[in-house]
Amino acid sequence: MSRRATAVRGARTIALAAVSATGALLLAACSPTTTDLNYDPSDGAGVSVLGEENRDLRGINLMVVSAAEGEAGSVLGALANKTPDDASFTLQAPGASPITLEVPAGDTVYLGTETGEAVLLDTVGAAPGNYLDAVLTVGSDSKEFQLPVFDGTLPEYADHLPSAVASPSPAGSPATSPSPSPTE
Repeated sequence: MSRRATAVRGARTIALAAVSATGALLLAACSPTTTDLNYDPSDGAGVSVLGEENRDLRGINLMVVSAAEGEAGSVLGALANKTPDDASFTLQAPGASPITLEVPAGDTVYLGTETGEAVLLDTVGAAPGNYLDAVLTVGSDSKEFQLPVFDGTLPEYADHLPSAVASPSPAGSPATSPSPSPTE
């Protein structure tokens, strides 16, 4: 191969690399920086009470862990109040009693952790694997969102299932015990 052919090939390679680099830079300039996007880093749902851009009053990574539809469920996640005033958060889900928690100014209250608040929905109106239509309210502002329901299938959630409460036997019903076998 001649020197001229080698020089032409080298020039083409440099030109192709320059065009590729320019194209990559143009594409990068058109796409958003994903590290600047707010997202929920786990299985739960996030909700900003005053709109998507206002991050002052919000639920973070909220979810419910329940054995089955109609059973009690543990609420996991956090409630953040980045305002200068204390705030009262109320979580409402269909069929369940509302849950109200106070969150001090500039603080975050963790739900369902060893050091956080134990919070239970008395009745979960959706089967594990589905979502509840929930509402998070602070003062006169509220936001509807989809609250995911999990069960104890995943090991990280198994310890968060509410304890089963033993139901008492109805009054007047006799206790059953094995009867002695007849002797011959």
